[in-house]
Amino acid sequence: MSLLELHNLNVTLGGNLCLNGVNLRLNADEVAAIIGPNGAGKTTLLRAVAGELQPDSGRVTVCGHAHTHWSLQERARHLAVLPQASALNFPFRVEEVVALGRIPHSTGRRIDDAIVTEALAALDILHLRQRLYPQLSGGEKQRTQLARVMAQIWRAEDADGRLLLLDEPTASLDLGHQQQLMEKVRAFAAQGAAVLMVLHDLNLALGSADRLLALHQGRLVADGPPGEVLNADLLQRLFGARAELFHHPISGRPLVLL
Repeated sequence: MSLLELHNLNVTLGGNLCLNGVNLRLNADEVAAIIGPNGAGKTTLLRAVAGELQPDSGRVTVCGHAHTHWSLQERARHLAVLPQASALNFPFRVEEVVALGRIPHSTGRRIDDAIVTEALAALDILHLRQRLYPQLSGGEKQRTQLARVMAQIWRAEDADGRLLLLDEPTASLDLGHQQQLMEKVRAFAAQGAAVLMVLHDLNLALGSADRLLALHQGRLVADGPPGEVLNADLLQRLFGARAELFHHPISGRPLVLL
């Protein structure tokens, strides 16, 4: 099932063409990672998919519908977004922050409480549920926010089609929690959702995504399985960096060595 389709998407911001003729289709059960240099249009692409930016031309459809088809509440049942940073400073408890993700639904206190507990456990923050959010470390805040957006679209029975957008979800996380987060994201997608995320860590993207989407100057210049998309020539084109690629001796996944 195609959960996201972009057709010849063009977005201009401040007089600059940030996205230029982007075409993309993302299906259920897929995890796609957007890579590219600073200013390539990665966050702009996520914002356009989320409905935060109005394209100059082209079309965005989520779960078969344009954003104008839904009310904000209806869209929130299908689409959840983790931005780069959150400005939340109110002294909510961690479990209250995660429970904010259930606002678009009318599933009742019992079900919502169970989902919040499951999301907290999935992100390894169940022990923090009574802590005040402003008192958390940067990594703990990041995991709390991811638990919130996952709780928002946790159950397949709440919406016909679910899309999770993540902008640098591993920022502020230590190595162990980066790995754990990616495992949870993949498990979430395997339950019928689609995940589109921006990652700067190329090896994390290579090890976690089914597809790599390479953006350069607003254009989608490569799209496909990690082992087929990424090569030394593409790395040079995107980042102006000399790098070697080799394959992990156990998983067979490609790795980048600078």
